[in-house]
Amino acid sequence: MGDEKHWVKPEQVEAMRDAAREGRHPRRDDATTTLLYDTGLRRDELAHVDREMLDLDDGLLRLPTSVQKDYPNDSTPPPVTFELDRDNSLKTITTLREFLEARVDDDPALVPSQKAGRMTGKGINDVVQRSARRAGVRPYCFSGRGRPEDVSAHTLRHSVAWRMLRIENGNTLYDVRNRLRHSSILTTEREYDHFETV
Repeated sequence: MGDEKHWVKPEQVEAMRDAAREGRHPRRDDATTTLLYDTGLRRDELAHVDREMLDLDDGLLRLPTSVQKDYPNDSTPPPVTFELDRDNSLKTITTLREFLEARVDDDPALVPSQKAGRMTGKGINDVVQRSARRAGVRPYCFSGRGRPEDVSAHTLRHSVAWRMLRIENGNTLYDVRNRLRHSSILTTEREYDHFETV
């Protein structure tokens, strides 16, 4: 895979979601893929999200400082509130509601593991990779197309930026920076200014 950045398009995410629904944990894996693609959360952040951080009535995910990357340090991020499925194209709220209503456990973790209560970041990444392989999704990159094995949770994070800049109307690099919570706009520009057309 190297250092090349990969991203997937919305129809490829839909194929991954369909593939997730054919697996052993259909609702959990679909919810995992959908939430990553909606919010741009990092896999280790999602691993630490609790059910109580969701407010599905208002369509929000509240992420405390303690769950975010770089906590604790000098540039500790502030808490953040995500508006879920802003244009109602991803069905995030419906997907999460169906997932939570079907659960019979009382584990606080949003994404539970059958073995340990809370799925790890690696486990979350495995869910994404399994879905991509099953769907035969070949991600995009600047040198052409990658292989299904190149799709990871971080690919979905890049895909949020691609979707915001290429499909949704009116977003700027500042909007992408806010959604992905980069500590500096310079990071966003370095990562994603080439997603904008010239």
